Amino acid sequence: MKKYRFLIALALTIGLTSVQAQKATLSGTLTGVPDGVYVTVSAVVGSQLQFVDTLRLNNKGAFRMELEVPNPTLYILQTSIRDGSICHLMVEPKESVTANLAYQPDQRRFMVTSCKGSKNVEVYRQFNDILRGAVNPTLQATVPHQVEQLLKTHKNVLISAFLVTFFEQEIESYAGLYTEIRDALAPSYPNDPFVMHLSDKLRGVLGAGMEAPEISMTDPEGKTRRLSDLRGKIVLIDFWASWCGPCRRENPNVVKLYEKYHAKGFEVFSVSLDKTHAAWVKAIKDDHLVWPNHVSDLNGWTSSAGAAYGIMSVPSTVLVDKQGRIIARNLRGPELEQAVAAALGE
Repeated sequence: MKKYRFLIALALTIGLTSVQAQKATLSGTLTGVPDGVYVTVSAVVGSQLQFVDTLRLNNKGAFRMELEVPNPTLYILQTSIRDGSICHLMVEPKESVTANLAYQPDQRRFMVTSCKGSKNVEVYRQFNDILRGAVNPTLQATVPHQVEQLLKTHKNVLISAFLVTFFEQEIESYAGLYTEIRDALAPSYPNDPFVMHLSDKLRGVLGAGMEAPEISMTDPEGKTRRLSDLRGKIVLIDFWASWCGPCRRENPNVVKLYEKYHAKGFEVFSVSLDKTHAAWVKAIKDDHLVWPNHVSDLNGWTSSAGAAYGIMSVPSTVLVDKQGRIIARNLRGPELEQAVAAALGE
């Protein structure tokens, strides 16, 4: 899968710090390697793959390696024929890891079939099994959810900080998962490069599961209204403007949503990117936007709230739960109503 291949390249972009090496052992069996094909073991060090050794098998396919492990290290196994098959094994200092591996050249795949002595390798095995089981489009569509649940279950296992980058190209949608894993691992692995990478990627990103930044602005009458005052409600933050045609066409749908769910605990917090007070107030009246929470600093595209949420176009929406965390961004129509109903427990 394209996302999985992306992990390989990403591993080489994350530098590893160097400290005094400690011993660890990696042993097990490897089956399925054709005659004349050998398997190399490399460590991800800095931005490069550093060759460690060739996997030496006895006549029963067993191997054993003594490793110098300065810190938790990601090792990559690949065959001499370079067919794209790669196995990731994360080993921590002083560990004694036993991993039974199977190479399937017809499917261009390395598998960890079983392991002992390493939670990292066990989580990788389960991740591998999810990908291996996606044998048709219907099952492939379930892979993101399965991977997300696996990583949430094992958020305290270091390799989760590497495997979560499966979602790197959709980080806004999975920012909450990134945050959950980063926060679980940072106390034990504050200087680990994969954990630090999650923090780097989260800078400036606001996605599902993250706390919605405070918005404190004045309404048309000059009264200060704060997003945080609506805690305990499901809130739709609606970025719009009187001059925005698509916003004005979407407003009737927002009105219907408000009328249907307001009594059940739903609020709309409208943030206008207008520059003219009169135009803003007229649009509120003309479009029958009857909720009280209308705010603007009348700075247009330089709105402080727009900057805090990374708003690049309008209309833009952010749905927030009762605890002030983002549920989803830019939902409209049936998807938005479904999300609101679900958040209200319907």
